[in-house]
Amino acid sequence: MHMGQRKHWKKAGRAAGASLLTLAMLAGCSSSDSGTEAGGDTANAAGADKGKLSIMLPNFEAENPPENSPVILKLEELTNTDVDLQWVPSSSYDDKFNITLASGKLPDLMVVLGKSPSFINAARAGAFWELDAYLADYPNLNAMNEIVRNNASIDGKTYGIYRARELGRNGVTIRKDWLENLGLDDPKTLDEFYEVMRAFTFDDPDGNGKDDTYGLVASKFNGPWDNMQIWFGAPNKWGEDGQGKLIPAHETEAYMEALRFFRKLYEEGLVNKDFAVMDATKLPDPFVNGQAGVMIDVADNAQRMDQKILEKDPNATDRVDVLQAMEGPDGLRDMPTSGYSGLIAVSKSSVKTEDELKKVLSFLDQLNEAELQDLLYNGIEGQQYEKKGEYIVPTTDKLLLRDLTGLNQILMFVPENRYLPIETTPVREKVAEVQIANRDIVIPNPGEPLISDVYAKKGPQLDNIINDARTKFIVGQMDEAGFQQAIQLWKTSGGEEYVQEINELYAALKE
Repeated sequence: MHMGQRKHWKKAGRAAGASLLTLAMLAGCSSSDSGTEAGGDTANAAGADKGKLSIMLPNFEAENPPENSPVILKLEELTNTDVDLQWVPSSSYDDKFNITLASGKLPDLMVVLGKSPSFINAARAGAFWELDAYLADYPNLNAMNEIVRNNASIDGKTYGIYRARELGRNGVTIRKDWLENLGLDDPKTLDEFYEVMRAFTFDDPDGNGKDDTYGLVASKFNGPWDNMQIWFGAPNKWGEDGQGKLIPAHETEAYMEALRFFRKLYEEGLVNKDFAVMDATKLPDPFVNGQAGVMIDVADNAQRMDQKILEKDPNATDRVDVLQAMEGPDGLRDMPTSGYSGLIAVSKSSVKTEDELKKVLSFLDQLNEAELQDLLYNGIEGQQYEKKGEYIVPTTDKLLLRDLTGLNQILMFVPENRYLPIETTPVREKVAEVQIANRDIVIPNPGEPLISDVYAKKGPQLDNIINDARTKFIVGQMDEAGFQQAIQLWKTSGGEEYVQEINELYAALKE
């Protein structure tokens, strides 16, 4: 980066408090000569013109990397691009994002943290490039997962490159030592899962002679129930009714079968009695403290539980395992995550022509190569990390780590993670195996890309009606007739309009 271009850099406080005039000036860092031609070799060809690219992105740390960060300088060297990073503290990112949208003068690239109404409206109004027609020319960007791409879309159209997260992330964290103590194999079916939960509750799995254990730990967080009802064959939020129309999950018989199972777990004491009021932050405690034997959540909880148990007792090795979903009446089914955490969108106010767009897409495509992923995720060997075989050992030097801070926010990991990993453990390896295997059994939500105006207005109220009724049914405060009455309340509170609108959107999307 040349000294004359340093003026484009913004420190955290300045970025957070920039006026609309300053934002307009920043947006003036036009991509008319930005980015690179497709492929890194052309980008770094001797004598190639160096492009310029402005990027607005959040920082979740207290400090931004300095202007002369060797990591940023290396990024500019490898991409042949002067990169103007416009940092915004994460706590004020939504406000700054909306102010910038309102100004009409946007930087070339913007990290979009979610499909907020403001982003949806701006995309529909033409503030960002629709990318579907261009992606075939970029091998990494074109390899996006179709389920995730659909989830991240607006009205079925791609307005940004998603920042990938593991789609098949969910799993069953289980006390491996308890299974071994009781001579039990890993459960694979719903019936086997029930038997393990019963044994963990009544057969003294920790061998202390006391009645002080139970099977599943749950909290007021809905995740475990949402996950398990998919095992029973319930759709992921929306499912087709056999005639091409979408119906909400709670109107299916599979959903009710799952509810009956949950109620049985509660009645028999196989789940903690206080789950409906337990704060989600307390969820790990019973598992780590040896009271509960099963957690149903993201599979990577297993490595966190393993670490917490080892922190309490360094000799407590080989206590934790992680399993896939349990096989139900429709086979192996897993509830996916949305598969992404925000998008990187290309603005039309700064990137004005198709030629400029293609250069920007070449830059984004290059960020997904192993060398760039490794740079922006891990830093530079000998500074932010040392290599140990196929793994890395990160530095603990805070000054060196500051050079890397926040740069992972512009990583997309499309089509996959290619950076060097930290040294693994048996539990980490198993988590990776489960998440990879899950990719073949995830059940997508066909309603994910559909943007409902009814839900925007009434979504929390509608969700609360069903979630409250589910909890009351599980704990025995409501019978099946009462649950059906709750569904009728859901319908009259806006649910019927919601279903009608979703189906109109779904029909238009299919056309």
